[in-house]
Amino acid sequence: MITRRTLAGLAAGAALTPALARAQAAWNPRRTESFTDGFPAAGRRPWVDQVPQLRVGLLGGENEADRLGRFGAYRELLERTFGVPTRLFPASDYAGVQQAFSAKQIEIAALGASAYAGAWLDTNGGVEPLLTAQEADGSISYVAVMITRADSGITNLEQMRGKSLAWADPNSTSGYLIPRFALRRAGIAVDGTAYFSRTGFGGGHEQAVVAVVQRQYDAAVTWASGQGDVNQGYTRGNLRAMVDKGMLNMRDMRIIWTSEPIVNGPHTARTDLPAAFKEDWKRFHLALPTAHPEIYRQVERGAGTGYREVRHADYELIVEIRREEAAARRRRT
Repeated sequence: MITRRTLAGLAAGAALTPALARAQAAWNPRRTESFTDGFPAAGRRPWVDQVPQLRVGLLGGENEADRLGRFGAYRELLERTFGVPTRLFPASDYAGVQQAFSAKQIEIAALGASAYAGAWLDTNGGVEPLLTAQEADGSISYVAVMITRADSGITNLEQMRGKSLAWADPNSTSGYLIPRFALRRAGIAVDGTAYFSRTGFGGGHEQAVVAVVQRQYDAAVTWASGQGDVNQGYTRGNLRAMVDKGMLNMRDMRIIWTSEPIVNGPHTARTDLPAAFKEDWKRFHLALPTAHPEIYRQVERGAGTGYREVRHADYELIVEIRREEAAARRRRT
């Protein structure tokens, strides 16, 4: 059962219970800012015999052409560095990447916390987190935000009563799982029949915001770093990416609700892959922001301070929330 105490754990930025916090204090994860080994030298790795091709899953939430464009140089760098053919697998939604893990059609993907939890549950622990992005202040948390048009007359959550709300994706942490949980905790019905006039899925983060811009919904939930200039879409996140692409002018929009901090999602690998591959993946990314800052900025949709190692324990509370959501669905049906 998820409680207020559970959400307080999420607010810590890494979703830690007191016992887990002590365990984390004893663990010293590597971070980009203190990583001094340099970018890995190019060359064929011994693990290539077990991983003859590198298949990287890309979450939905952005149109496919833009996704492939952002990750093109990244794919080429992976291929040059590790000497193994590298392919990108853009899924139409978050579930596609989770299913690809279950079917062993991909080796690795950067997931949101909820998508990681779903993949971990779907594969019975067959995936593991390697590292996550750090924000501009060095934290590993971000926020969900609810956004409306500035000319809508809606300035707060109370004024969303009787209005329509777009979720991003059913497997999104910030675009579904955490907003639903937080709104229910506040006594707001989230099924689209009591408080909101209707709710629905936008088809991804970018698409949900576009639906608000085009007046198809009154508001949408999406993700942002929560740091930096709101008029620029913050330092990192979906809003910043849309601003950078010229798709959004934040002065035309209004943020009316912000969640408590959520732990950033992890780069996730199948557990059956060689340990040497996982170590190489970590070293590549820990050095990436310094060695190739523009590639780093493209794949992370904005700027931060690099990456930090993570463990499954960082996501245990998100797994619990996923279990609670699944139990609630079973009770409804």
